Formats: sequence, C-alpha cells, structure tokens
Amino acid sequence: MFTGIITAVGTVQQARRTAGGIELTIAGSYSDVELGESIAVDGACLTVQAIQPGGFTVHVVRTSLERTRFGDYAEGRRVNLERALRMGDRLGGHLVQGHVDGVGDVVQVVERQDARLLDIKAPDEVARVSFPLGSITVDGVNLTVNAIPGPRVIQISLIPFTLQHTTLAERRAGDRVHLEADTIGKYMAALMKERR
Repeated sequence: MFTGIITAVGTVQQARRTAGGIELTIAGSYSDVELGESIAVDGACLTVQAIQPGGFTVHVVRTSLERTRFGDYAEGRRVNLERALRMGDRLGGHLVQGHVDGVGDVVQVVERQDARLLDIKAPDEVARVSFPLGSITVDGVNLTVNAIPGPRVIQISLIPFTLQHTTLAERRAGDRVHLEADTIGKYMAALMKERR
C-alpha cells in the first residue's frame, strides 16, 4: 500500500528485455533498500530483485507491460519513486495500491498563476470512477481531480511543490502517463456491477 507522496526521483540506468518481460535498473537516493521490498516506480508496485550501490533492479512482467508504458522506458528516463507504507506511517496522501489501471494521454497543458493544469484523456475504466474532488494517481503521484472538462478527460492541478519534486513538470501534450483510479471508487463500481 502506498500514499502517492513521492519520496524520490530516480533515473533508469538500464532497461533490459528478458524472456519474461523487462528488467529496470534504477539509480536513486534510497540507501537501505532490501531484497523483496516493494517500490512504486511511476505508480506501479514492483519488487526489488537486486541491489547495486546507489540503486536497485526490478522486474516488470509481461502482464504489467500490457497495461503500462514500461516497454518504452530507456536509459536516462526519470521516474517517480515511493516505498511501501509501514504500519504506523503517516498517511499524507490517499490510499494507493500501486496497480496501474491504464495509460492516459496528456491532451492539454495550461499555465495558471498558481498552478499548472493538465487535461488527461483516460481509459474508460479510469474515467467512469473519476469525479471532481476525487483522487487519481498519475505516474505515482496522488492528486485531486480538479474537473472533468470533457468525455473521458480528467483535469489535474499541479502546485509548485509537486512540479519541483516529481517528474510531472516534464509532461507535455502528447505524453502518456500511468493512471490508477480512486481505490474507493473502484470498489464501489465493482460492488454495484455485481449487485446489478
């Protein structure tokens, strides 16, 4: 379980294709990573399978490749990182599972005096449980939905702190982003569908 509060930005040192998916070696500032630990990389919960000085390696299996954009990652790409919660940790964001529900497309970026607005075209399974003031996770960053400006379009508002401490400042129109829908909304939708 995660909160969507990014605690480090890492850099992909190597992206190596394997028979079972892709191995990503990531350089980052975490100094006490453990084998088997769960780390959210751009919002996807991945397991540490090797540790190197100043970094770690995770394996992305084929099923995760089908619902993420990890297949496009290359050396030098910056990624948002968050370690899994421990019992007793402060829950500063929202409840985030680290399960990417789909990939969205940034369709517009607008600068405001106090924030940057991103409009993201979302897949149906994310859009149908998204609503103003609900939560959504974008590349691992848990945010509040600012508005729904059009069909399947979710608008988020990025404050200066988020722009400075995550990779979202780098997103432009045409970029693709990992999306995780609101956890409670997903459970409610599943429950309602079952009752119908």
